[in-house]
Amino acid sequence: MTHTYQCIRTVNDAALVDPSVMRLEPQPPIASVDGWPINLPDQRTAIDAIVEAAQSDGCFTVFTLNLDHLVKLRSSAAFQQAYRGATFVTADGEPVAQLARRDAPGIVRTTGADLLLPLADACAEAQLPVFLFGTSPGVLAKAGARLVENTDGRLQICGSLSPPIGFDPEGPEADAAIARIAQSGARICFVALGAPKQEIFAARAQAQGVKAGFVCIGASLDFLAGEQVRAPRAFQRAGLEWLWRLGSNPRRLAARYTQCALLLAELRLLAPLSSAGAGRRRP
Repeated sequence: MTHTYQCIRTVNDAALVDPSVMRLEPQPPIASVDGWPINLPDQRTAIDAIVEAAQSDGCFTVFTLNLDHLVKLRSSAAFQQAYRGATFVTADGEPVAQLARRDAPGIVRTTGADLLLPLADACAEAQLPVFLFGTSPGVLAKAGARLVENTDGRLQICGSLSPPIGFDPEGPEADAAIARIAQSGARICFVALGAPKQEIFAARAQAQGVKAGFVCIGASLDFLAGEQVRAPRAFQRAGLEWLWRLGSNPRRLAARYTQCALLLAELRLLAPLSSAGAGRRRP
């Protein structure tokens, strides 16, 4: 599939890394969930689109919309702004994919963890250098070695950086990191900070005109390095990866998943009823 990109020049309060670099506009949505668009239906389409965009020498972002994001999007203005400018958005998590299939039946779950290895392989094939940003130095070293090994040494990792605890994705340290990524020559930067920091950081880099794609992947590098254990395939296929995570860390995740469950109930039950009611009231 060939994509046609609309480009605009970037304008931002911070000094532009390269004012000549064009920002790729968000691609047309194929579905929306709670008002937020999804424009990539599956993993293969996502990888093809990301590689093509990286080869176009523009700057772009890749987000994976999940229930936790939807909860945070209802209260974070910075997160909302980042999502409004996102070039590519997939459905991350089976609940979001199911909701999105109301608009587009072909949408399937595509998480950051699902994208990491095949996208790294595609980057190696296309000779696109990558940068690893986020998590911890130890994880970056282990995950980087695994990525290179997985691509039989073909992947070029031109840099990595782990930000300090308390990292502000809109502060001076973020701008310094963005400058370092720009100077590295990377065409893809895997951002592993967790939401909403990673998306806000990616949007800031995009606004500053970095000639690279910023792919937000959450805990994917931790999974690859073996620092965290991802849910077994059976849980993933059944859409129960959240249950595995809750069981592994109930104290940290109970409140988050309660909010997600309440929002899911609203979107599955109350929102359709409200829409139906509005339709009946329409003259």
